[in-house]
Amino acid sequence: MRSLIADGPDRLLSWRRVREFAVPALMIDTATARREAGDWAGACAAAHVDVDLDLRAIASRYGREFAAAVRGDLRRIAPDLLRWHLPRTLSDGLLRPGLSMSLVRYSVGEHDVHLVVRTAPSWASAGQRISLGLWDPGLPEIGPHPRPRPDRRFRLDLHPHLWAADRASELLERCGAPAPADPSRSPTSGPMADSGDGPRPGRIDDVPDGRGYAVHRWPAEAAILREADGYGGAVAVRLGNGRRLLLTGDDGVVVRGGNGAPVLPHAATWVLPDLELLQAGMITTDLLHPLVASALAAAGSGRGPETPNGSLVASVPSGGRAPGGPAAGLESGFVSRVRLVECCGAVHRLGLVGGRLTPLDHDAEELRREELLTVFGGPPLPCLRAVHSATRQPECLDEVRTRLDHGDQAGATSVIVDLLGPGIEPEGALREALTEAAEGRIEHGLYRAGLAATAPFGITGLAGPRKDRAGRRGRHHRLPKRAAVVR
Repeated sequence: MRSLIADGPDRLLSWRRVREFAVPALMIDTATARREAGDWAGACAAAHVDVDLDLRAIASRYGREFAAAVRGDLRRIAPDLLRWHLPRTLSDGLLRPGLSMSLVRYSVGEHDVHLVVRTAPSWASAGQRISLGLWDPGLPEIGPHPRPRPDRRFRLDLHPHLWAADRASELLERCGAPAPADPSRSPTSGPMADSGDGPRPGRIDDVPDGRGYAVHRWPAEAAILREADGYGGAVAVRLGNGRRLLLTGDDGVVVRGGNGAPVLPHAATWVLPDLELLQAGMITTDLLHPLVASALAAAGSGRGPETPNGSLVASVPSGGRAPGGPAAGLESGFVSRVRLVECCGAVHRLGLVGGRLTPLDHDAEELRREELLTVFGGPPLPCLRAVHSATRQPECLDEVRTRLDHGDQAGATSVIVDLLGPGIEPEGALREALTEAAEGRIEHGLYRAGLAATAPFGITGLAGPRKDRAGRRGRHHRLPKRAAVVR
């Protein structure tokens, strides 16, 4: 889904980073294998989806047929695909917090019971875990989630191709590329450029191009919405910044206004980001989710930018030699990766030997002398300085933080092990990032258990003692300026 913040080229760059880190390949492979084996609960666990459902309790309350329908839909869900398509805020690439989105609606008497997916509030969103549950409007709203009622804008019950494995092939048809723009049309024409008061008729073709609007799909998606809700009137389209258009019919006529009309779902308003990335050549199909890649194969292949190896990282065979000196230390273990460092007027190597990051072009006696010199205040050897920097402020720190922010603890650990070895304790900023991620997971666990303090009404963040929560004036960055601070 499209971001609510970023726009223009920055939006695609942000989506490119989201597709690289948000849903790791290991998660997709594990969840797919378990889903194809019939283990829907194991697939949800692999995709970091908490299942707040008890099928026995559901059968007792609603009947066995209802429980069987819910079980069938749970088996259809590809939780990794669901996570792939959930709405995000591209300022940080994280899931949009505090949402409840309907996946399936079941008719029970005079009302509908919803199978919903929920994202945690922002103060408890560490780990980026999501949950599945049922929402019945006839029952009291209980549980820790601040907004259990399904959002009418972010609804996925009309878009099963975004979460159901058996409907993923419909993705290209439902989220296809827009028609080519007419160069003769002025980009400032149409209702979006009109600054006058009152509704003025226009056509969908008058909506400005280049912003990712799925204009060609609006009439068909509005018809799907009308049919699902049994509604025969106009449908509102939210375009951001308080702007709305009203689809008055299948002919594509639009007018301003539409505050009381049903809202076109967010997923139907914008072109699929994956399709835009492919067409812009910013991503290749091997970085897409397999179900998405197979559905978009007919849309053309993009040629993404080549991934640089970097001037400081290279792969060399064990026993290789660098131009700066002897291959000291290679006989004590296998060297899988080598970093190149300028030291003493030559290019020296750092590599993992016996599970530790070690200078390869200095013998043990020389390293002991240099370490002793450093203790007495002497300048450290560049190779030793590089080893020390790698444990405190490594070049991969941003990648580690990004993986931790998206809940990819296994990926972050793998990056650290590849850099420092399996038995090395990180220090400095790297240790702070790991500690902060661990504290965030504890907060999420308290939220899930209902043991965390609740935020004031209308506020999605809590103030606390952690330094990253308070701004320069001691106020949480998400709290309004005049809101009282909760202690």
